[in-house]
Amino acid sequence: MNNPIILFDGVCNLCNSSVQFLIKNDKKNILRFASLQSEIGQNLLQKFNLPTNIFNSFVLIDGEQVYLRSSAALKVASYLGGAWKILQFFWIFPAFIRDGVYNLIAKNRYKWFGKRTECMIPTPELKARFLN
Repeated sequence: MNNPIILFDGVCNLCNSSVQFLIKNDKKNILRFASLQSEIGQNLLQKFNLPTNIFNSFVLIDGEQVYLRSSAALKVASYLGGAWKILQFFWIFPAFIRDGVYNLIAKNRYKWFGKRTECMIPTPELKARFLN
């Protein structure tokens, strides 16, 4: 598959809302999705030597390139086009600063946004966008 793949925490409300936002704004239907907890998510994590038991990172797999945390979010924004491209401005900040903000949100995401008991199940019309 040549499409960029986003791996996300399938039980995180913030992550699920982010996926819904990306689906709505990915007008060219480029992005594909899988939860970190899914079989395909776990296989991809293993393939790229990433931890399979830590679900607090947003992962973008673009070909053989892997982006994590804030770098993944900024790279994903480049696929949305339009006004979202303005977010590319944030590349000027060093990763340790961007990821510091990212890590603060990731650490508190369940407390601030809640947690589901199970991974999101896509609607039939969105099922083709998900790998599992």
